Amino acid sequence: MTFSLVARCAETGQFGMVISSSSPAVAARCAHVRAGVGAVASQNITDPALGPLVLDQLALGKSASDALAVVTKDRPHIDYRQLLVVDRQGGTAIHSGAEVLGVWGQATGADCAAGGNLLANEQVPAAMVAAFEAARGQLAERLMQALEMGLRAGGEAGPVHSAGLKVADRLDWPVVDLRIDWADDPIGMLRAAWDVYAPQMQAYVQRAADPTRAPSYGVPGDE
Repeated sequence: MTFSLVARCAETGQFGMVISSSSPAVAARCAHVRAGVGAVASQNITDPALGPLVLDQLALGKSASDALAVVTKDRPHIDYRQLLVVDRQGGTAIHSGAEVLGVWGQATGADCAAGGNLLANEQVPAAMVAAFEAARGQLAERLMQALEMGLRAGGEAGPVHSAGLKVADRLDWPVVDLRIDWADDPIGMLRAAWDVYAPQMQAYVQRAADPTRAPSYGVPGDE
């Protein structure tokens, strides 16, 4: 019911992920990023608590594989979970339990990992990794291209209804956190939202850092 990709930008140190699903509000449960630490997808029959637990282990300095091993060891119902991890060195790790639903797949690449369940075919994650590695530009754009390729490669076996894009930079809050929680074309709508937000992103960062130096708000009544 899900396909996703987690990634690090080797140039900026940003972490991010994209995800889409037939379920509503998938990014609210499955997307976890932390500045300077890593990114984690917690999916399949989801336990949202696992994302922060893996990030906490990464924050202690553990690698993606070691952090995943700590969190999954002897954990109840872990066979029902699918977890993707990328760490601050670009290392990756994936757990796909024995009870992952339907056709599933996973793939890793340079600074990224992709996975999915109830897929149209098991090659969807590899297509997402290839698209991410080939894409250029800022991390969020590369993530979007990977998600779009996942859909073109077959995506989920049935129609998707929600999607999300999340990126952490150097701040305590994510610089990108866009979600389409229920729609007939969530990935297309997410693309449209990103295209609107992308040229404004740094202005919002500046407003948080120093409103006196921020650009105008561009709304009626703003002088």
